[in-house]
Amino acid sequence: FNFQKFIVKRALKAGKYDIFADTGLGKTIMQLEWAHQVALHTKRPILILAPLAVTTQTIEEGDKFNIKVKRYKDFNGKGIYISNYEQLDNIDTDPFVGIVLDESSILKNFNGKYRTQIINTFVNTPYKLACTATPSPNDPMELGNHAQFLDVMSFNEMLAMYFIHDSSDTGLWRLKGHAVELFYEFVSTWSIMLNKPGD
Repeated sequence: FNFQKFIVKRALKAGKYDIFADTGLGKTIMQLEWAHQVALHTKRPILILAPLAVTTQTIEEGDKFNIKVKRYKDFNGKGIYISNYEQLDNIDTDPFVGIVLDESSILKNFNGKYRTQIINTFVNTPYKLACTATPSPNDPMELGNHAQFLDVMSFNEMLAMYFIHDSSDTGLWRLKGHAVELFYEFVSTWSIMLNKPGD
């Protein structure tokens, strides 16, 4: 589809990017094509982290489009590899020039173990792609964690710049009135959100 090609080109140009796309819009093929192009360009391996239930499906989807995806246990230094998030402790991430987070909503929990481990592990990885369904526009935590993962801006910097504590509930944050348009312009520099191809 043309819209998928457009998104992949935009993500490749940026080097570090988020694709927030609703179910059924082809996030898997977009991330596979991105990984394939980065691997071709750099001649170095790419790692995809995904939920365990998705890994086999991703390998099969790659086969449909002639993009070979191998399990990390078969690592030989070239190509695209996949593993599940729970195996991150057992993966030598140093050889990988790029990382893809499939179902990157795993970053949503601000204090979560995987969130912190993922951000810290891939802080020096030059190419990063995160893919998940469209986040809630009222969830700054998820957007802030994605921005930090991509090295765009730290979570705390984003909150300080664009958000304020809700005075009725200090656990909630809301966009500053003057910053709404600026915030979404900022988000659009490192991500794309779509619910349907026409978006």
